Formats: sequence, C-alpha cells, structure tokens
Amino acid sequence: MPVLQLGQNDGLYYEFDRPTRQGAPTFVFVNAITGDVSMWQAVVAPALREAGFGTLCYNFRGQANSPYSADLNLDEAVIAGDLQHIVEALKVDRPVLVGLSIGGLYAAKAVLNGLPVAGLVLINTLRRIGPRIAWMNDATLRIMQVAGPNLMRDAMTPLLSGPDFLTAHRSEFLLPDATYEPLPADSGAINLVTWMGKTDWDIAYDKLDCPTLVMTGPHDRVFYDQETVEELFAMLPKGRRVDVAEAGHMLPVEAPEAFCAAVIEFANAL
Repeated sequence: MPVLQLGQNDGLYYEFDRPTRQGAPTFVFVNAITGDVSMWQAVVAPALREAGFGTLCYNFRGQANSPYSADLNLDEAVIAGDLQHIVEALKVDRPVLVGLSIGGLYAAKAVLNGLPVAGLVLINTLRRIGPRIAWMNDATLRIMQVAGPNLMRDAMTPLLSGPDFLTAHRSEFLLPDATYEPLPADSGAINLVTWMGKTDWDIAYDKLDCPTLVMTGPHDRVFYDQETVEELFAMLPKGRRVDVAEAGHMLPVEAPEAFCAAVIEFANAL
C-alpha cells in the first residue's frame, strides 16, 4: 500500500499512474471531505488512463489509509499544503488538479500558494457561505457525531443528486436493516468535518491565472446557486464552463461519461 510519509505518524495514501501518451498531463484528483480514492477509481480514472492521461488519486490525512497525528487540526492549510507536497514529491508532470466541492477550493488554494499546474477543474465548488450553507455544514457535523455516515447518505442524497441517479440507486438507501452509529470523537472524519465548517471560502478567483474548467450539476439543492456561480466564474481570467443538466453535486459519479468527455476535451486543449 503506497503511502507518502509526512512524518512519524502522518502520511498520504495514493494511487499513481503516469501518462502513457507523450506530453499528456496527469489528472490529480482532490477529494471532497467525505470522499476517498474509490470514487475516482470506479469509472473516471480508468477512462482517463485509457485515453493516455496520467492519474493521481490520494486520500487526505484522516481519510482511509492516510494516518495523522492525533493532535493535528486537519484544516485547509494542512490539506492544501499536502496537495502541493504530494505533487512535488512524486514529480507529477503537467498536473491538472481536479477538485470536487471543497476539494476544488483546496486545489485553488494550492495554485494561489504557488503550485505550478497545467490546468484546474472545479466541480461544484463555486459558492459563498451564507446562513443556509453554514447551517448545512453544522448539520453535517452533528449528524456524523450522532448517527454517522450512513444516516448522512440517507438524509442528504436526495438533496444532492439528480433524478436519474436517484431513480437508479433508490434501492441502495434507507434499507430496513441499516445501522446508524456515531463516529468516534477522535476519528479523522470528525476532525475533517469539524474544520470543513471553519474553512475560508473568500479567495481571489481573479488571481487564478491558469486554464480553469468549472463544472456544475444544477440538481445540487444544497450548494448550487446560479447567481453566485455566474459571479465567481466571471472573475476567472481563463475560465471555461460546462453544466451537466442531469447531474447534481456528485457529478463524476452521477454522469461519469459526460464528466470524462468534458475534462478530456479541456486537457487536450491545454
């Protein structure tokens, strides 16, 4: 199991495949807070490797197989810094950072902190934290503390996903024998979700001077706000935009074919 050691008790689990096509960039996938590498490796990363691109999937400290020191706050500085470190340590050539939700924010912060990239893909990232989203962030932490990720999935999926996904996967949720158990207070997931709610989303989008693809799923009933997306997108110096009408928040899972087509077109144009 490859782990990039960051110290005696800290490391980043990763799965890295270099490009097989000369000059092709490498997609570096930046998880959402509750994600892991399996989301990318199910369909998206294999399809991109088939097209000759490199892929790097890794888990944040506190996510599966990525150890962390018990006294460490897994905040935005740690996560963005780790992203920069793994790209540099593995000598990733022509990286294209692909961040889902808050993962896109961490990717943007790494670029603003000086990480050289060929491109940036922000998936349902553009938002402002008003009263509604702040409430949802706090509710996410409370649900995890009281009943864990199974209840989070059952309660939040219809707010985050498009109708096609909901119809196809309804039988996988709200199962009669489902168990809801709180996450331990000292778990990595609780640490990550706690600091997720304290993240600063006010960044200088006008300083992201790299080709940037913004992808949105308008069926995201929690984070998507059309006015805000349009306002922040307009600030990007080299922005491109693709809306996937049938998708919601988990766009790469809900519409992997449309997602892969868009990012391949974007990467080939760099």
